[in-house]
Amino acid sequence: MPKQKKLLSQRHPIFYFISVWEKRIRKRISWNFDGKRYTKSKELKRLDFRVKKHQSKLLKKLGETDMILQYNKIDNLKLVIERVNGTIIKPGETFSFCKTVGLPTKKKGYKLGMELSFGEAKSGIGGGICQSSNLMHWLALHSPLTINERHHHSFDPFPDDGRVLPFASGATVFYNYLDFQLTNNTEWTFQINLWLTDKLLEGEIRVNTELDFNYHVLEKNHKFIKKNNEFFRTNEIWRTKNAKFRSGAILEEELMFKNYGKVKYEPKEYEQIK
Repeated sequence: MPKQKKLLSQRHPIFYFISVWEKRIRKRISWNFDGKRYTKSKELKRLDFRVKKHQSKLLKKLGETDMILQYNKIDNLKLVIERVNGTIIKPGETFSFCKTVGLPTKKKGYKLGMELSFGEAKSGIGGGICQSSNLMHWLALHSPLTINERHHHSFDPFPDDGRVLPFASGATVFYNYLDFQLTNNTEWTFQINLWLTDKLLEGEIRVNTELDFNYHVLEKNHKFIKKNNEFFRTNEIWRTKNAKFRSGAILEEELMFKNYGKVKYEPKEYEQIK
């Protein structure tokens, strides 16, 4: 099998630096001319009705990575929570993770955490904040907010260890051109709340009016594949809209995402294909 050529940005750090900042400048320019109304207001008093709540464990042993990166991640998440908690998304407004949180830097207090880049797990300033965007994406899937920008990793670095959510149901971010954005195309006002407990990152989406429907998200057609001595993982994420007060009757069903990514470990069961 021929060796895959490296991208120019992978050949030398200076090319990577130039590539990243060229994309960041383009994104910052687009924020001024894309016609979107970005969220600006926060309200620490919680709106009256909860749409969805979820939580995720803060500390996980991921392969051979240093646990100090997990503890640093918690400090990084605290900084994200300061910027995001209480965010109000009014009708017609768009929430941008990168615009709201800003560039994670050492000067702002961000520490080395684990991040995924070019198919490998490594340390980087601000690493681990994707746990918050992953959680918010899962919350958004259970709401009528429109997910108009979302990215997920093209590879799966670690075997499932207590995984609760379906594979590739998260949303990775990398300031600022890999963003996570939600647009409120409804008549209601929504609120994003995030907080930490001793062992968990918790979050919720709330709304100013009780909705008469809710959502259920499920995984279909999940499998591992072996092809050309490499392993891959694929699945589909579906969502049903259900009537809340009519015995849960299904009102709509839609395919949200089809995922396909390289696996960096050997799964216990897989399908061999040519």
